[in-house]
Amino acid sequence: MLDEALDLFLGSRCVGCDEPGRMLCPSCRTALSRRAAVAWPTPVPDGLVVPWATETYDGAVRALVVGHKDRGQWSHRRVLGELLAEAVRAAVSDLEDPGREPLLLVPVPSRPGAGRQRGYEATAALVRAAAARLRREQRRRVVVTAPLLVSRGAADQAGLDAGGRAANVHRSMHCPSRALARVARRWPRGHVVVCDDVLTTGATAREAQRALEAVGLPPLAIAAVAATRRRGGSDGPGRDRLVA
Repeated sequence: MLDEALDLFLGSRCVGCDEPGRMLCPSCRTALSRRAAVAWPTPVPDGLVVPWATETYDGAVRALVVGHKDRGQWSHRRVLGELLAEAVRAAVSDLEDPGREPLLLVPVPSRPGAGRQRGYEATAALVRAAAARLRREQRRRVVVTAPLLVSRGAADQAGLDAGGRAANVHRSMHCPSRALARVARRWPRGHVVVCDDVLTTGATAREAQRALEAVGLPPLAIAAVAATRRRGGSDGPGRDRLVA
């Protein structure tokens, strides 16, 4: 009855199977991955820390990301936040004492003006949802969203290859001193994880990593909701990896 009512009043349909009702039906939600995997892009940007992603960027997941980022479908934030939380969880699984130092989740920043156009910062919203999920599950660990990065802007990445994307975002991010001071006062030590919705070539993640390293905050890992499907050889730097 609930699905029928939603379809009647909102005309909504599942982004995965197109069934009328919820925007993500229970069957399609259950089919989403519950385990993150290492997701090396091809080619791997020099020095990129280990990237993790929970899903492949296609089908229902792609529709969820696009709907949340570009179409104001804010209700997708919860399920996308859960997928991002799984990637973060996998990225920090080897830390010995989860309660000793806080986990600082740093969102990849939007281009200037993008948040105003959308009415909200899409990636930061996902990171906050993931942080809340992790705090509920791991009460010993302090998990915070640390919006440390600012983008000076870059051209639209659509249609650019790996080299073009890397050149486009080169030195496009920095950490404002005021944001750094605020974080340093509250959390002088912590494990930094760069968070994004989609990992494609790794160029944006690498630029975020560079900007954080420049101020003495080397990230432990990259975590993403999803990664594009890449083809090639065995796992590891310089090779590609299909996300589980």
